[in-house]
Amino acid sequence: MIYVDADACPVKPEIIKVAERHGLPVTLVANTGLRPSRDPMITNVIVSGAFDAADDWIAERAGLGDIVITADVPLAERCVLGGALVTGPTGRVFDEGNIGMARAMRDLGQHLRESGESKGYNAPFSPRDRSAFLQTMEQLCRKAKSVTKPAD
Repeated sequence: MIYVDADACPVKPEIIKVAERHGLPVTLVANTGLRPSRDPMITNVIVSGAFDAADDWIAERAGLGDIVITADVPLAERCVLGGALVTGPTGRVFDEGNIGMARAMRDLGQHLRESGESKGYNAPFSPRDRSAFLQTMEQLCRKAKSVTKPAD
């Protein structure tokens, strides 16, 4: 299963394309409306507008062998700790080896923005990011399909 933190996700078409190639179902989770899909492998979930509602929904369900796509580092951390394979929309993989540093850098950046030391500009999403994401997504799909999940 692929879970997507879909609000403002710039790579939804790429996710669907790679997921179809691998026969993996996709769940797009958002606080706002999503364009409906006729594809039975794609599910849209609209959660409440409450803070972190989409994150909570994904974190409660994502587990071993699932793929999560999010730019939200705290959500990525929760999913990595739950055994999911996690990437950001730029193809950056979050795993047990780097999630602690990613969380520390995110928290430092937030502190600097709140104190006025930094304006917090993010680089624009580029074709290179899209290409890196596609490569990472392909690798994660192969890896997810090889994971043996415990029986319920």
